[in-house]
Amino acid sequence: MRAHQRLCGMLFFLLWPTIIGAALPDGVQLNAELERGRMLIGTVAPDTRVSVNQRDVRVDSQGRFVFGIGRDDARLVVCVRGATEPRARCGGLDVPGRSYRIERVDGLPPATVDPDPQEQARIAREAALIAKARERNDARSDFAVPFAMPAKGRISGVYGSQRILNGAPRSPHMGLDIAAPTGTAVIAPAPGVVTLTHEDMLLTGKTVILDHGHGIGSVFIHLSRIDVRQGDRVEQGVAIGAIGATGRASGPHLHWGLNWFDVKLDPALLVDGKSTR
Repeated sequence: MRAHQRLCGMLFFLLWPTIIGAALPDGVQLNAELERGRMLIGTVAPDTRVSVNQRDVRVDSQGRFVFGIGRDDARLVVCVRGATEPRARCGGLDVPGRSYRIERVDGLPPATVDPDPQEQARIAREAALIAKARERNDARSDFAVPFAMPAKGRISGVYGSQRILNGAPRSPHMGLDIAAPTGTAVIAPAPGVVTLTHEDMLLTGKTVILDHGHGIGSVFIHLSRIDVRQGDRVEQGVAIGAIGATGRASGPHLHWGLNWFDVKLDPALLVDGKSTR
């Protein structure tokens, strides 16, 4: 799917070539400053075609489009083509750098840190389910509301931090962790449609994915209970489950992840206007 999207983006450039300038194209407005990990909402004329970093994106009836900047993305390129324009206009901006924490987590189940071949195969199967759910590109603009925190508790892990798990370096942590007692309610931070529920994934335990439209989705993992079903329409503030310690977890907490398709974003930037570094 990602290869197909990249190809579509490349065709966009080939069909309407232009020089990429050191600014966004005229008529493009963004709702926030550029920052690695940030979800941004842009506006253009409603009949405009838009491509972000070689990926074609939806534009809704109000001219809104949405995209995300990855943890290590250094450049943003936006191309637009109005209904009467013969070719696209492209512009780009450098994305400022960002420093990340180093976090050590001990006491995790060994199988979740150093899985054997059978467990690795299971992880791959479960990752494929999550990747499939993240391919959705629904026309709903549920992402456009102000997001709310999905649970009350102590922030115990932040986006982008390098993880040292049971003493061994691992991939960065790509979400926001909220520590609270098992059973603490988890609510929908924004409206959406439930695209995946799973009762027992090796790494993430009880898992829910909530799609907010245009490729934006939230994932909630390590739950002790799931209160929604796949296909449910969920409004902001509705309970979707409860905090737990299932999967790879050393204690009860919610991991809230945010994605733009396969680009992992920082949820904290949506709820307090700044990252929790």
